[in-house]
Amino acid sequence: MTDARRRIPRTDVLLSEPRLAKAVEDLGRELVKNTVTTAQNRARAGEIPPEAVVDEAVASLPPAASSLREVLNATGVVVHTNLGRAPLSAAALKAVRIAGGSTDVEFDLTDGRRARRGRGALDALAQALPETGGSDGVHVVNNNAAALLLCALVLAPGKEIVISRGELVEIGDSFRIPDLVTSAGARLREVGTTNRTRLTDYTDVLGPDTGFVLKVHPSNFRVTGFTSQVPIAQLARLDVPVVADIGSGLLRPHPLLPDEPDAASALAAGADVVTASGDKLLGGPQAGLLFGAHPVIHRLRRHPAARALRVDKLTLAALEATVRGPEPPVRRFLEADVDVLRARAERLAATLVRRGVDAAAVSSTAAVGGGGAPGVELPSAAVSLSEDYALRLRMGEPVVVARVERGRCLLDLRTVEPEADERLVEAVSRCMS
Repeated sequence: MTDARRRIPRTDVLLSEPRLAKAVEDLGRELVKNTVTTAQNRARAGEIPPEAVVDEAVASLPPAASSLREVLNATGVVVHTNLGRAPLSAAALKAVRIAGGSTDVEFDLTDGRRARRGRGALDALAQALPETGGSDGVHVVNNNAAALLLCALVLAPGKEIVISRGELVEIGDSFRIPDLVTSAGARLREVGTTNRTRLTDYTDVLGPDTGFVLKVHPSNFRVTGFTSQVPIAQLARLDVPVVADIGSGLLRPHPLLPDEPDAASALAAGADVVTASGDKLLGGPQAGLLFGAHPVIHRLRRHPAARALRVDKLTLAALEATVRGPEPPVRRFLEADVDVLRARAERLAATLVRRGVDAAAVSSTAAVGGGGAPGVELPSAAVSLSEDYALRLRMGEPVVVARVERGRCLLDLRTVEPEADERLVEAVSRCMS
């Protein structure tokens, strides 16, 4: 009897198969070859017949050469750090595609000379925030931590940075604000207590060694009860620079987030520099935004470290398109009508029930996330499934990340685009097979 394994196609034959040959063009030879080898090994192990190797290899090909997987965020967390924070708008994605080739990022097409890098993004931010007085009052680095680091390097080398003990926060992945700024060679001068800090706590320590006062928004926790803090307007009268880290990237006040600081208000209150993230409530790519007085921003921009912290052309393109373009997904998610969400949940649950799924539409509570608006609850609606769906959906196609709550898997629709509802239904349906 002939060994069935002899019928397994050779690697070179498989790679010449039209579908796999096209995949080599799109994904690269090595990646496709590895996929083919895996399919051949499955056939050798008797898991699939030799005739199925081609189809198995084609079915196993990734959608892109990157290992990152597209995820449907059904957690109800609007800015989910582990899922990449803000999803980009269609306008921003198109801008990134254009910027992927050769662009005029540092080139003036009129006179053929070198031009200011990222001038389009800087102009867009300045127009969205006239309080800066123009693009000379705006600078962009690769994240908000980098923005704070640059401020420490430029404004407080070998000097003290004065900060309230109630604002010594830890950001993601165990990074702490005190460690960040002192790594730049500055010294931290803590004032006040965890829950109460007064103006005199600041004035008592100011002197020739003061680089600046740092005001940090505790964006991922709340201190309540017997508390007090000093507002920016009072700190701005101390005759020392004030750097305000507002964190979440809100340019102007938002009615749903009354306690969330914004850049316009911080500048109006007298902050010399305001730092923020571009990939949170602004809804754009990862970036650190710096707004402030022209002389200060110029010093930050011209420091040698600014070169190491600068952003690439893809970020600049996405940032400009986010600011100039249509409403980004984060803003739509934040402002979604809860009645519309309920109607969607009921429609999806009914569809799933007809397909034999134990599903129900339920009320839920979403969150802003991303270290922004702690304690703010967003009324939402979800499709409730049995808990075991959570893992199956994460391992399925498309990948769906849900929230497990009280023994149920919840697909919170506040963070799912309406256009993705059918994909959500198909993802759940595939989990049944």
